[in-house]
Amino acid sequence: MKKDAKIVIFGHRGLVGSAIRRKLETEGYTNLIMCTREELDLLNQMAVEKFFAKVKPEYVFIAAARVGGIYANNNYPAKFIHENLVVETNIIHSAHVHKVKKLLFLGSSCIYPRLAPQPMREEHLLTSELEPTNAPYAISKIAGIIMCQSYNRQYGDNFISVMPTNLYGPNDNFHPENSHVLPALIRKFHEAKEQNLPEITMWGTGSAKREFLHVDDLASACFFLMNNYHEPNIINIGTGEDISIKELTEKIRKIVGYKGKIIWDPTKPDGTPRKLLDVKKINDLGWKHSISLDYGLEKTYEWFKNNQNSLRMS
Repeated sequence: MKKDAKIVIFGHRGLVGSAIRRKLETEGYTNLIMCTREELDLLNQMAVEKFFAKVKPEYVFIAAARVGGIYANNNYPAKFIHENLVVETNIIHSAHVHKVKKLLFLGSSCIYPRLAPQPMREEHLLTSELEPTNAPYAISKIAGIIMCQSYNRQYGDNFISVMPTNLYGPNDNFHPENSHVLPALIRKFHEAKEQNLPEITMWGTGSAKREFLHVDDLASACFFLMNNYHEPNIINIGTGEDISIKELTEKIRKIVGYKGKIIWDPTKPDGTPRKLLDVKKINDLGWKHSISLDYGLEKTYEWFKNNQNSLRMS
């Protein structure tokens, strides 16, 4: 991508989109185009088509999506499948019609089969049943991947799909119920400390294992792949290391400084037992993560404390 290339970032105010924007700006890109939800409704096919016809972008990052943790996926399954399907369909098709040079679509490690072999390799996608708690979201994301591959096969479009692991960092969603586990824990421990609560309750047993990648590392990987990867096959982005939710909880408790008791509620779901990505493919291409979990957690909590008045809470 040339420094003055016309680049659109959909979802630029979210966790991933804002990180991609920071990365591109740091690299000296000067022609970034971003629209708020009020300026462009991605659920409106005609509005998306008009946007592409007017702007004619050369490169597109699709970081706009409805995402959330177990609670949100369980309670809003129709929203998750409908909104994600409509948004990705509108963008991908318009990108084809208006001859975008390259498009990057973000999948997710949680769309691999529930009991996929560990670590999960790219070829494990669609080999067995999905995790029931997030199947509507997974199906919508899988559809986006297949759509990118189909446009590549039929029309030769350079549309790539990446599979990031669990993400965290600045501009995350810290809603106590609708967010993912890591930001939810940060907020929960912080508020428990502020209110001097003697104990807090956690969902599940804490035995499930997860891999976590700082969003600035993801942005670095997306930038690298946009410039160096041109295959329709998906590619994993992660650290290749995982940690149990119970261990993560203790790390965050220590960073926040909460001294109370933790109670685990085994009547609540743990979700997929383990989700660890095989990152050999991207490592062999020349990219590797650089932000450790301990450092990333400290910086994320620091960001949380400094931005409490403007947190994304939806």
